[in-house]
Parts: sequence; C-alpha cells; structure tokens
Amino acid sequence: MASVPSAPAPVIWLTGLSGSGKSTIAARLAAALEARRLPVEALDGDRLREMFPGTGFSRSEREAHIRRTAFLASLLARHGVIVVAALISPYRESRDFARSLCTRFFEVHVATPLEECERRDPKGLYARARRGELRAFTGLDDPYEPPLHPECSVDTRQISAEDAAAQILRALESRGWIPTAP
Repeated sequence: MASVPSAPAPVIWLTGLSGSGKSTIAARLAAALEARRLPVEALDGDRLREMFPGTGFSRSEREAHIRRTAFLASLLARHGVIVVAALISPYRESRDFARSLCTRFFEVHVATPLEECERRDPKGLYARARRGELRAFTGLDDPYEPPLHPECSVDTRQISAEDAAAQILRALESRGWIPTAP
C-alpha cells in the first residue's frame, strides 16, 4: 500500500482578470513540473465550469465554484499532487477560503491591467459586456479584488508566460516546496 506524503504538495493558485494570461501561465507551469516528473494536475476555471453545468456568475455562484475547486485542490495536494489552479477568483474572501483549505497555498496575482486584458479580449467577452450582453462581468460591472499579499505577482505585458512560470518555479524551489531543477 502506498503511503501518504509527509507534507502536502503545493497548490499554486493563479488569479487575475479574464485575458490576463492565467491559463497560459498555468499550462507552461504544469508542463515544466511534468518535465521534472512531478505529479501535477491543472485545474482551469473554464474547464471546471464545463463539468458543473449551470454554474453561473452571481457572487454566490462564483464563490461556490471556488469552494469546489479549492476542496478538490486540497484533496489532490494532500495526496502529493501539485495543483496549478487558474481561476479569475475575483473575491479575496473566496481566495482566503481556498488558502484555509490548502496547507501550502501559493497565490499568484496575474496583475495584467484591465486595459491590456480588454485589448486582448481572446474570447470576445469584454466586447460583449460593453454591449450589455453580459452582466456582472469581472473588472467592468463586478469587482475584482486584487490580492493584498500574493506570494508572487506577474504582469504579462512585461514578462512572457514561460518567464512567469520560471519565476514561480524559482519561488517554489526557494521555499523547499518542490525540488530544485537538476
């Protein structure tokens, strides 16, 4: 029978506006961890919504979505799986709840400004929100509460996704949460 790891794996929680680069950084980070042969699972907010149909965008529905994701992340981490979670997660209180469940919680603020996210608009969501087709859109008519003390902050106007992932890896190594690269 396999034993449970002595210390939980880290949960790397990327938060930021839509279009900030969270999912791209998360994919690079997960790939880098896999290349080191470390157990890793990527949890993407949009993909999880597909698995939980009917998850809406009211504050209570967003908070429930984050609670589910945080619970899943904590279970995986407890069994030694590094979790890379990429969710807008706009409310501090919800992220604080996630932190409370995860022993080694590493919050990454993808601090790309609204103007840049809106310029990119990869899914056309900002344009739809500006036309009034989407209500309660984070950053426009619903708040985004940036982290007050994230473990790491990156702005994808100034750093590539690869460099952001490398920065996060170095920070995790310096804490002793992942082994240093060979």
